[in-house]
Amino acid sequence: MSKILIVEDNPVINQMYRIKLEANGYNVTVATTGKEALELTKKLTPDLILLDIMMPEMNGDECLEILRRDKKFAETPVIVLTNMNNDAIVEKFETLGVDSFLLKSELTPKQVLEHVDKCLKGAKKEKKDD
Repeated sequence: MSKILIVEDNPVINQMYRIKLEANGYNVTVATTGKEALELTKKLTPDLILLDIMMPEMNGDECLEILRRDKKFAETPVIVLTNMNNDAIVEKFETLGVDSFLLKSELTPKQVLEHVDKCLKGAKKEKKDD
């Protein structure tokens, strides 16, 4: 069972995605701040991270920069799930190696699940090819 860490400060949104992902066989943990995400990542070693950008204490980009510096998490698949949409933000996250940049307002939980499934299948395929 793949482990997913949802990093989202809005309780309604993180609950919605947690329920959808758990119903489809994923083991889900939720962090509501970037700092909490860093602590949980070290404890859980998630297979994939769903990451919001705007959060208290530490934004998603700061959190991801710290994670990417750790060799253990340098290749962990990350899907940015946000409502912020401008070229500079997308470009910044692409340089940090995100797998997808998704707009919450444009996707249903089912569509987010499809992105998660696709991303995890791609990550497993890459590991097999190594």
